[in-house]
Amino acid sequence: MSSREVILGRIRTALADVDAARPADTAARVYASQSVDDVVAHFCEMVADYRATVHRTTDAATTVAAVLADEVVSRLVVASDLAADLLAEVGADVEVVVDDPGKGVGLSARDLDTMDGVVTTARVGIAATGTVVLDHGTGQGRRALTLVPDLHVCVVRVDQVVADVPDAVALLDPRRPQTWISGPSATSDIELDRVEGVHGPRRLHVVVVD
Repeated sequence: MSSREVILGRIRTALADVDAARPADTAARVYASQSVDDVVAHFCEMVADYRATVHRTTDAATTVAAVLADEVVSRLVVASDLAADLLAEVGADVEVVVDDPGKGVGLSARDLDTMDGVVTTARVGIAATGTVVLDHGTGQGRRALTLVPDLHVCVVRVDQVVADVPDAVALLDPRRPQTWISGPSATSDIELDRVEGVHGPRRLHVVVVD
């Protein structure tokens, strides 16, 4: 008898007295009664807890421009379908490079490494975990755009913020690529020394637009 058969046999024995018809318990949804403002406020708090910088604003264009100025960005990459009004206040001293693989203008990893930052939108924000999820639809570009440059400025509308992970999963298409972002890229070694920027941007700014 193989190891696999032994393990499966033990599982069958352990489940022998389990009623298969009994429905699974439903976990309580602790955020169900919270207001939209409370959920968004909690999202901002959790994003900041992950060492990202949060900007809550009613003027996305001005805020994006201010972030780029503070970060001293001179070369910026964006997806070809990013809404032009998000960059309306960006100064002439910033070179905006458009990535458009569909029209043969897809930047290489080496090209992206020369960019100071990237601006994208998002698909959903999750309050419980402080996570921003991209499904690389309109305004988000392909995954490489948000993994190579050192700075990521991500614009999230308040109506895109949900309470918890099940709410987010319900909105996401599993057939699309997804990038889940909880703070700047970070890892640590066996001694727990934190290193940022290993697998993605060292700096993350989340612009939450009311």
